[in-house]
Amino acid sequence: MALWGGRFEKGVDQFTQEFGASLEVDKNMAQQDIAGSRAHARMLAEQGVISAADQRAIDAGLARIAGEVADGTFPWDVNDEDVHMAVESRLTAEIGQPGARLHTGRSRNDQVATDVRLLAKDLCRQLLAGNVALRRVLVDAAEKYLGVVMPGYTHLQHAQPVLLSHHLLAYYWMLTRDFTRLLAAYDAADANPLGAAALAGTTYPLDRQRTTELLGFDHPIPNSLDAVSDRDYLLDLEYACSVGMMHLSRLCEEIVLWSSTEFGFITLSDSYSTGSSIMPQKKNPDFAELTRGKTGRVYGDLMALLTTMKGLPLAYNKDLQECKEGPLDAARTLSDCMEIVAGMVETWTVHDDVMLAQARTGFTAATDVADYLAKKGMPFREAHRVVGELVLYCEQHGKGLEDLTVAEFRAASPLFEADIAQDLDPAGIANARNTYGGTGSAAVRVQLGEAQASLASDEARVPAAR
Repeated sequence: MALWGGRFEKGVDQFTQEFGASLEVDKNMAQQDIAGSRAHARMLAEQGVISAADQRAIDAGLARIAGEVADGTFPWDVNDEDVHMAVESRLTAEIGQPGARLHTGRSRNDQVATDVRLLAKDLCRQLLAGNVALRRVLVDAAEKYLGVVMPGYTHLQHAQPVLLSHHLLAYYWMLTRDFTRLLAAYDAADANPLGAAALAGTTYPLDRQRTTELLGFDHPIPNSLDAVSDRDYLLDLEYACSVGMMHLSRLCEEIVLWSSTEFGFITLSDSYSTGSSIMPQKKNPDFAELTRGKTGRVYGDLMALLTTMKGLPLAYNKDLQECKEGPLDAARTLSDCMEIVAGMVETWTVHDDVMLAQARTGFTAATDVADYLAKKGMPFREAHRVVGELVLYCEQHGKGLEDLTVAEFRAASPLFEADIAQDLDPAGIANARNTYGGTGSAAVRVQLGEAQASLASDEARVPAAR
């Protein structure tokens, strides 16, 4: 009979019990459950609700159970429907009546809410550390490749030359925003529901501020109904994971393209590639593709919880049992994918000569040629038309802008002079753009300094482990 079975004449059948159980998922928060119980018991003793002797027995028993969970020797019983019952049953079997007093003034509703919040904080903490580590890899790569010029794209068509460092730092700033979202999810989880009991609070003289302090929460939740039914912080976590995966997927899409024969910009390390079972020449970017593919499952985790929560009346409903697996999956997927992407970027080989050669193609100098005319006094719209006609002339004659003679330029406009040649060099074009946030080397050095400063600041903001 279940611990709650006193009101029932008979137990549930085997299939029903299995259907309603959550033990396999709950095992992931066993340590959080034990931490919550130890804090609850200590507070009960300090408030005179249980004896100091009972509290000492409970604490020692829970410490032993925590050790068993950590080393894998805890005897999980398939008949326990969740981790709370598994731990309490084991504790009571070991220490007797003191264990049966542990649940005084507490419901499984506020207990699970506490466990899940502690778990969410731990997941956010791990993700914040992983985010900082990946951003460090991107900053280091941006420093390493500062002189490398590549074609910049819009619509996946050659647009203007940019520095590879500038391109990589764009992802750095995306991930910086991800850090902010993850930190907000951590802050949202950092509130204590323990003491709300089932939904209405309790008549026992609980000190919720004390358990808040013992468990490292920022504050107790002020409404008992909200305390047991809120899962917004998990939505915050899953949303942060979804956006983070979207950013990784975009980078992995470029890694897939850049490592293709058509681009040839990079070669991935053997450690982050696979072969073909039939084509011996193949070197496939499987891990970039898999990261891109896993984005969908994280989106699914978010949508599943949004759908679960949308029609729930206050306060606790069994539907909320479904709130744990998704965040665990989303967080672990993002964590693994950040590690994979960091490894790919750290170990790839960049073919700067190929990037530079491609930066010369596709008329990437066209905007600078138009700017040349505008600086000579021609209205930009007219300059835009003149250069457009030059590009058409080049296409008709199989030439690039860099292949044109001064005479051909002057046939398009007498404002062109011999110095037009300096505006056709991809490196010169990229490095000339030194307005704040631009791709010029001077601007990128400023950006790198800001990135390093923000990284140092965020490293210090990663919460310490409890």
